[in-house]
Amino acid sequence: MPWFSLRPRDPADPRWPLPHSPSVTVQAADAREARARAAEAYPSTPFGTPASPVPDGTASIHHDPDAIVVEEAGPPATVPGGAAR
Repeated sequence: MPWFSLRPRDPADPRWPLPHSPSVTVQAADAREARARAAEAYPSTPFGTPASPVPDGTASIHHDPDAIVVEEAGPPATVPGGAAR
């Protein structure tokens, strides 16, 4: 199964759920599944927007398909569980 790197199109996007990490790497069958896995593992529910001032999830980066760039990548330097590659 291939690895995919996901990152915000705009590095300053405040909706990115990992502010101290410029990207996340997940293993998935395809880019669509990679997006779904990232959304499940790293939910992004900012506290409100002018249109919706409650944390209802409508402002999530995962609801904006153009906000996240998905690229096929190699495996990360470390894999879940802390084992080095």
